[in-house]
Amino acid sequence: MNVFTGLLLVDALTIVLPIVALIAGGGVGVLATWLVLKRISQKKSEKKLDETSKAVQKMLDDARTECKQLKKEAILESKEQDLKLRNEFEREQKEKRAEQQRIEQRLNRQEDLLEKRESDLNKKSEHLDQQQQTLSRKLEEVQKTQEQVSRQHDLMVEELERVAQLTKDEAKKLLTNEILDETRRDVALQVRNLEQQAKDEAELNAKNIISLAIQRCASDHASETTVSVVPLPNDDMKARIIGREGRNIRAIENATGIELIIDDTPEVVILSGFDPVRREVARLTLERLIQDGRIHPARIEETVEKVQKELDQQIKAAGENAMFEVGIFGLHPEIIKLIGRLKFRTSYGQNVYRHSIEVAQLAGLMAQELGLDVNFAKRAGLLHDIGKAVDHEQEGTHIQIGADLAKKYKENAMIVNAIMAHHGDVEPKTIEAVLVAAADAISGARPGARRETGSNYVKRLEKLEEIASGFAGVDKSYAIQAGREVRVIVKPEQVDDAQALFLAKDIAKKIEAELEYPGQIKVNVIREFRSVEYAK
Repeated sequence: MNVFTGLLLVDALTIVLPIVALIAGGGVGVLATWLVLKRISQKKSEKKLDETSKAVQKMLDDARTECKQLKKEAILESKEQDLKLRNEFEREQKEKRAEQQRIEQRLNRQEDLLEKRESDLNKKSEHLDQQQQTLSRKLEEVQKTQEQVSRQHDLMVEELERVAQLTKDEAKKLLTNEILDETRRDVALQVRNLEQQAKDEAELNAKNIISLAIQRCASDHASETTVSVVPLPNDDMKARIIGREGRNIRAIENATGIELIIDDTPEVVILSGFDPVRREVARLTLERLIQDGRIHPARIEETVEKVQKELDQQIKAAGENAMFEVGIFGLHPEIIKLIGRLKFRTSYGQNVYRHSIEVAQLAGLMAQELGLDVNFAKRAGLLHDIGKAVDHEQEGTHIQIGADLAKKYKENAMIVNAIMAHHGDVEPKTIEAVLVAAADAISGARPGARRETGSNYVKRLEKLEEIASGFAGVDKSYAIQAGREVRVIVKPEQVDDAQALFLAKDIAKKIEAELEYPGQIKVNVIREFRSVEYAK
């Protein structure tokens, strides 16, 4: 074993030693090679460094040369700029000196002119002083003459007073009264003649225009009532409407805001309420419930809600129809709804919706005949009673409410004036506003347009006679022609012809101020003098 082991070791060493020697030799070669390569790299770097240094030195030389050149150019440019500025400064100074010389010359001329004017003023002042002295002398002469005339006048007045046996004041008063009486008679006659001529011509023209407008308008004259009555198929339906312990009738009244009157009148139910739209909702609701047969609180509320929606659509459609029928456009949507609400509003039995359309058409036709703004007249006529759509909900007259609504929805100021002036509350600012008032009177005063109770009619006639009889010199007064005329008979010994003319005017003004009436009232003052003698 030991011999064999030794042989193995010899063989191993024989193999390993050459390998070790080879590795050691390779390491020395590699090291030598690295050293050679490093030396070569150092030489190349030194060469490149020299070349770079030379290039940098050249760039520095070039830069210095360029800087010197730029410096020279900058110096030259600054010199040129300085020279240019100096030239401009000298030129401006020359111009300023020339302008100053011109100003001095102008001032010198003005001074010469002022001196000349001062000299002229001095001359005029001297001339005025001379004239003033002359006037003073003449004034003294005139005063002396006036004193002489005054003394002569006093002497003449004293002589006239002695001859006439009247003082100066008494004579003046007597003469003034006579002149006033004669002047009053002459003026009254002239005024009466002129007024009669103007009235004849104006009445003829007005009648032609109004008759033509009424003929062309040709609107419905039917009168309407404000009471809503719902017919019933039988009296048993009353109990169903009332319901158990009155729950159905309470539900209808709470939902609509309208009172139901169920009395002994056979087969009818009366609806009472100030709001015409609510009353219409209650009427339609009750008719549908009667037709359907199912009457209980839930059904009532459902029907009322449905009817309200349908009625809102009808109101809007009615407003649009009125606008198209009259031929005006551009109204505010809320104004259109308010016009539609007028369909359910009546005034003295006249439907306000149809009345407004009729007034608009009449005003437009009259404006067309007179050559005025037709659209403006129609618009004002259609909106003149717009306040009646909500006058039961707001305080104030329908005129003020209508004017406020027109302002709210940006209507023209002249439209607002026409609304406020159609009953004479304010002065009309346009002729179209006067036409609207006339059309309103025509529409309300025509036969059958409005209902009037007997008591109101009698009171109006009595008030007419009372107003006329309250004037001095009136003997009797009579209201005739259904209140369209008041005939006044005066005492001839107290009222002459001239005073009769002024008496008629005073009575007419008082009627306008104290009485409300449709159309116009004629005041006819009659003065009659009778001389009676008996033959015996």
